[in-house]
Amino acid sequence: MSISESDIEKIAQLAHLDITDDERKMFAAQISEIVTYVEQLNAIDTSNVEPALGGLTPEGEATQSDRADEVQPSLGQKIALEEAPDPASEHFRVPKVLA
Repeated sequence: MSISESDIEKIAQLAHLDITDDERKMFAAQISEIVTYVEQLNAIDTSNVEPALGGLTPEGEATQSDRADEVQPSLGQKIALEEAPDPASEHFRVPKVLA
């Protein structure tokens, strides 16, 4: 699959990035190479590979990862705030992230 310069321009616009014409050409070539490399995975025969479910314990044993989706009671505001490092006015206080 070839990635065109117009594809790169669209991605840059979606990411709110300003890129130069030289960068657009460079990125189109680089991403096309990456996509071509990843497409090689389609040639691998995975028909006899069982799906991986769950994680592994330290002993290397598979864990049970599927469980019933059941409604459970929530933690509650009071208990949650007791565990918060810096609660304020019945809310979580977090660092400012916007300037």
